[in-house]
Amino acid sequence: MAGLMDLLNSDIGKSLISGASAKSGASEGDTASVLSMALPVLMGAMKKNVQTEEGASGLLGALSGKHNGGILDTIGDLMGNGGPDDNTVNDGAGILGHLLGSNQSNVENALSSKSGVDAGSIGQILKVAAPILMGVIGKQTQQAGINNASGMNSLLGSLLGGESQGNQSLITSLLDSDGDGSILDDVAGMVMGSNKSSGGLGSLLGGLFGK
Repeated sequence: MAGLMDLLNSDIGKSLISGASAKSGASEGDTASVLSMALPVLMGAMKKNVQTEEGASGLLGALSGKHNGGILDTIGDLMGNGGPDDNTVNDGAGILGHLLGSNQSNVENALSSKSGVDAGSIGQILKVAAPILMGVIGKQTQQAGINNASGMNSLLGSLLGGESQGNQSLITSLLDSDGDGSILDDVAGMVMGSNKSSGGLGSLLGGLFGK
């Protein structure tokens, strides 16, 4: 989790927290707590999506185009003055729809239960965070020269492999509320599969953001 906290404590992370807080009405502390739980869940859903040819093709197309990491260069301006504009939020809503589908309300309710932040505010935080997470993954994809489903699957698997035990109860609650074999069913194994402090999502985020 240290790498993830490095992200949230970096200038880019602080801009994300500030913008998401302003847009959602949640405090910056609560927003940071929500993000620390939500980002691995979103990435787990992303990994699930690339298991299909259609999903992998769609993600690679997005990461090589609109979500290639360029958003990170202007995040300070984007997140200032009361939070991101409607275009960014609407983009985030579209990303969440693709990643979570009908499970979006389950995710929001579980995050609400664990954080104490109301589900409506959670939804706004996720909409702000989703394009930034796509930018982070897009930047890593470009840097690694990944251009196929196998490489994308390996990258996302390695990023999730080092996620700490801290998200286990959240993932368990998600699975408890969703027993229909849908998109989040594999997330528990991906997020709970390792308690190692090195590697995984934390290391990626720490590496990208200078820690």
